[in-house]
Parts: sequence; structure tokens; C-alpha cells
Amino acid sequence: MKRSPKTGLFLTCLIEAIRPSIGIAALRLLEAAECEVEVPKQQTCCGQVAWNSGDRKAAMRVAQVFLHAFDDVEYVVAPSGSCAGMLRHGLLDLFVDGDAADYQQARRIAAKSHELTSFLVDIRGMTCPPGRFTGRVAYHDSCSSLREMQVMSQPRLLLEATGAKVVDLKTADICCGFGGTFSVKYGDISGAMAGEKVDDVIEQDPDLLVAGDLGCLLNIAGGLSRRKSNIAVRHVAEILAGEMSLSPL
Repeated sequence: MKRSPKTGLFLTCLIEAIRPSIGIAALRLLEAAECEVEVPKQQTCCGQVAWNSGDRKAAMRVAQVFLHAFDDVEYVVAPSGSCAGMLRHGLLDLFVDGDAADYQQARRIAAKSHELTSFLVDIRGMTCPPGRFTGRVAYHDSCSSLREMQVMSQPRLLLEATGAKVVDLKTADICCGFGGTFSVKYGDISGAMAGEKVDDVIEQDPDLLVAGDLGCLLNIAGGLSRRKSNIAVRHVAEILAGEMSLSPL
């Protein structure tokens, strides 16, 4: 491992409200990667929800608070591809025509922001996470993680290092239908997309369905539950950190 960089953990709204264990797992992974971890108390929503809904003014009000929450760290790491994508790309679009100082701060945030598994593999060179799991794991690539952050091989490499057998979904790179507010605005379309994803998961019959975005996981878990499936659903950080004591989603 390299020197211990000061690394800020962005917990994200969904994780803090629904599954704090993911944040704890991410913290332990960063510590295992020999990072000096800080969790800034002043961190807020990054503005993604309002931004995706087209409410630029509301997104800016929220994001302006966030901009300075991670001033004192070298890296910002999010256990969510969609939130990491907002930090890396969305903030630049949001503030490009606004206050010049805010835009420069957004550029600084973008330059040091990473998705969790990408940070562990590409920046910290992790090859052996602390968790161990010897079952069959199917991994779902969230749209933002795959397309905005170019995260694909990293979580699979780390999962295999735990002893897991990673099986491929036919629809691994296809949207699960969550898409933030998309699932609310276009419920029928979202439900059909989730149904196709659930069909694929059931066909592959893994012990665990794993992903790096809690929104996707909640959507797929709901579909599996309605189908009376016993396939458990977990965030990738929970597997890699060995945080398997809590009930699956």
C-alpha cells in the first residue's frame, strides 16, 4: 500500500437513511486500504435528486453547502456510482454558468472524487479485501457507475478475491428501472424493466445479488421479494468488508 492519504467518506442520503451498515463497511474498507478516513459532519445531499428532476435552483442550494464539506481531504469516496457520478460530472454542469468561485470549487471536488471499488483498486491497489464469501454472486452494474465512472472490472476483481464465484447476468449492464425519480414518474416502464432484471437474476440463481448502488439494490430486492425468491441482496461493500451479520435487503 502507498502512504495513508486523508480520505473523506461521502455517506450518501440513501445509505444514511436506509442502510447505514453500508457506510460502516465502506469505512472499514478504506481503513483496510490504509487511508486516514474522515466523515465530515457538514456533508449534505450532493444535489443529485433535484438536478435529475430538472430543478436547477434547488440543486444549487443543496450542492453549495456540500461544496466545502470536503475541503480538507485529498480524496472523496462514495459507496455509490450515481453519487460519485454527480460529484465527478454533475456538479460541473450544475455550476458552469453560475458563480465562478463555486465552479472552481466544483472542479476541485470533481478531480478528487471516486466510486468506492474503483478507488480501492485503481488508487490504493487493493487486491485482498478483508471479507470472505465462497458462494455464487451475480453483480449488477448500475448505469451511473458503469457509464459515468467506468466501473466494471473493479468490483468483480475484489469479489473474486473474497473467494466468491462471480456469475454473469445477461442484463448486467442494463438499467434495473430505478433511475432515481424515473421509477416514480414512469412507474409502469420502471416496473417492466425491473421485472426483466429479476427474471435474469432468478435464472442465474446466485446466492447473492450484489451491486454498488443502494437505489438499484432496493429496486431489485423489491422485485425478488414479490416473486417470493430467496436470493439475498447485498451492497458490494458489505461483502468486501465481511459485514454480513445484518439481514439482507
